[in-house]
Amino acid sequence: MDQKGYRRGSFQSSTSDEDMLEIAGASLDFSVADDDPPLDREMGGFSSYNGGGMNGTSTMMDFLEEPLPGVGTYEDFNTIDWVREKSRDRDRHREITSRSKESTWALIHSVSDAFSGWLLMLLIGLLAGSLAGLIDISAHWMTDLKEGVCLAGFWFNHEHCCWKYNTTFTDRDKCPEWKSWSQLILGHGEGAFAYILNYLMYVIWALLFSLLAVLLVKGFAPYACGSGIPEIKTILSGFIIRGYLGKWTLIIKTITLVLAVSSGLSLGKEGPLVHVACCCGNILCHLFTKYRKNEAKRREVLSAAAAAGVSVAFGAPIGGVLFSLEEVSYYFPLKTLWRSFFAALVAAFTLRSINPFGNSRLVLFYVEFHMPWHLLELVPFILLGIFGGLWGAFFIRSNIAWCRRRKTTKLGKYPVLEVFVVTAITAILAFPNEYTRMSTSELISELFNDCGILDSSKLCEYVNDFNSTKGDDLPDRAAGPGVYTAMWQLALALIMKVFITIFTFGMKVPSGLFIPSMAVGAIAGRLLGVAVEQLAYYHHDWAIFSGWCSQGADCITPGLYAMVGAAACLGGVTRMTVSLVVIMFELTGGLEYIVPLMAAAMTSKWVADAIGREGIYDAHIRLNGYPFLEAKEEFSHKTLAMDVMRPRRNDPPLTVITQDSMTVEDVETIINETTYSGYPVVVSRESQRLVGFVLRRDLIISIENARKKQDGIVSTSVIYFTDHSPPLPPSSPSMLKLRSILDLSPFTVTDQTPMEIVVDIFRKLGLRQCLVTHNGKLLGIITKKDVLKHIAQLANQDPDSILFN
Repeated sequence: MDQKGYRRGSFQSSTSDEDMLEIAGASLDFSVADDDPPLDREMGGFSSYNGGGMNGTSTMMDFLEEPLPGVGTYEDFNTIDWVREKSRDRDRHREITSRSKESTWALIHSVSDAFSGWLLMLLIGLLAGSLAGLIDISAHWMTDLKEGVCLAGFWFNHEHCCWKYNTTFTDRDKCPEWKSWSQLILGHGEGAFAYILNYLMYVIWALLFSLLAVLLVKGFAPYACGSGIPEIKTILSGFIIRGYLGKWTLIIKTITLVLAVSSGLSLGKEGPLVHVACCCGNILCHLFTKYRKNEAKRREVLSAAAAAGVSVAFGAPIGGVLFSLEEVSYYFPLKTLWRSFFAALVAAFTLRSINPFGNSRLVLFYVEFHMPWHLLELVPFILLGIFGGLWGAFFIRSNIAWCRRRKTTKLGKYPVLEVFVVTAITAILAFPNEYTRMSTSELISELFNDCGILDSSKLCEYVNDFNSTKGDDLPDRAAGPGVYTAMWQLALALIMKVFITIFTFGMKVPSGLFIPSMAVGAIAGRLLGVAVEQLAYYHHDWAIFSGWCSQGADCITPGLYAMVGAAACLGGVTRMTVSLVVIMFELTGGLEYIVPLMAAAMTSKWVADAIGREGIYDAHIRLNGYPFLEAKEEFSHKTLAMDVMRPRRNDPPLTVITQDSMTVEDVETIINETTYSGYPVVVSRESQRLVGFVLRRDLIISIENARKKQDGIVSTSVIYFTDHSPPLPPSSPSMLKLRSILDLSPFTVTDQTPMEIVVDIFRKLGLRQCLVTHNGKLLGIITKKDVLKHIAQLANQDPDSILFN
């Protein structure tokens, strides 16, 4: 085979992760994607890791004494070798430590290497906080643009436009500088024609924003759609998706997130902000050699970046750290915990400095409640937990069914049309109802709000008795007509949000699920809260109220019910518990409400788990076929390694490479005829005694470079993986020594090892493959994909459904 054959990609590369199956697919691409370069360029062989010697005979050149670009790196859609990456980092650290004693410069280098992680966290926090502030300010302005424009400056949103006018509190939204579209075009804002014009402008702006978002995603960065959290979970488990965290994805996701949120679709910006923060982390990793060259170290940084993302999304730094630990991270050492905390702190501080909402808060719906809750209120709180669990399970099943239909039918071929139709339906249904017309964050803020004396919202239109008012605390009062109007409007808003979110999440625009889930729960909670409040007001002499809720007292806080409902629904969808409670506690600034939140979060998780075990992110991981081994689930079946390994009975024998008897042509033939990502190396075909494991990518790169740079390497040259060259006749061509790319310590198990131990090894060590032996002889191989297929089969699922496409 001539050299051209290599460069044209004659070696067929598998498109799956550590796939040992014959899936003919993409040609091997040595080019480097400019937005997310692989970790190569200065990467050498593995001699320090596997103990491979460089002490061959003086006449034999070990080609890999020189660092080779590409050796030791990974192709797209492959899983990293965690053990090898951690071993490399330990070797690098040992080398820096030993050199630090030799000179002052080496000592400075050692200190800078140790400090680089903290500096990287600082940069991630600053960048993530700045982008979050930019997104918040832009989305707030563009959301208001659907309803009108500020004459003092079109870049002012409604609130900022009216700041300088001394209007009364009830007329604070009416100021001469802010004009609705009907006032601007017709000169007046009253009447049916003005209403129709405002309605039309609202729908047109919504369609314009959403279409611009989907066209930008489709044209420039297809990875910028969706929430991003399922893919980030998969990437953090070791999978490689090149470009998913690249600079184009970051730019397009930031722009389209503003457009999607402003369009009024039933989605939030909180999930995509985690993706944005992880993009920042990945891009900034390239500034530091330690993180650029090591995929495992980079994933520690991405875990911290995810924490910073949640920190700026909710203004909850501690909740962000716990979210990263509980929900997205696969490997979370103590050092990463501290760095996540620091990154989340810097990000929150940066956002607070920008002050996007002008209220010195990090989120639009920050609230403070003052009244304590009573033990009997745990009953409605638990009811809200049950509702959250039921809605979470219903939403997951419905959304996954719709997304599967999108993937398997023609619907998936028309993403722009789908976004257009869903936006049109959402905008047409949303405008008549003031609670769906406003942005979802404003709706949640309104629902969380504890009614005060000056509140002009319909939700606070109670029948006032000012004689019984004591200070700022208002007693429970009879609901006025405004409250009843708000109740049926909220009931309609609840029905709309429940169903429209199913079709919105998963479209080809950035779409988070936190805010719509919280909105559904907050509406249900507020409805229940007002119902309990009125019950207590009219029936304060009932036994359940008599002990603690006397007439004229402020007993029930409907806003608290809304907050508990929001936590319950978010918990039902995502199955978060600890991080969810801490995020909600940081949102409200009240330790007093920890118990109601815990009760609702745990109830919703139990109810949702009883119906279906998977949260929404795990369900989307399974739907997309990502090779993700869930660490939380137990493997309880009594199968053995020999039941899962390949080759099976009646299969052709395992493809192996011998340590010193195969020529370059033999190895090239194996590479061309198979699509496996690696090959076991044995002493001989007869003995089948295992020597090590070599990766396909390393073989291709090493042979191609040897042909170019090492004299005398031809198709009949013998390749050997031993320390010393085998005895050959003097007339034979030069031999090629490739011991340095050989992994001399591959993980092996015997054929009688229980599969629960094998699954544990794969989970805890992050293996790509494991070799199976019997009395020291190689029998077969188990890959991560084999393990996933086996688990799917035992769960009565289609094993091919887990294949990544």
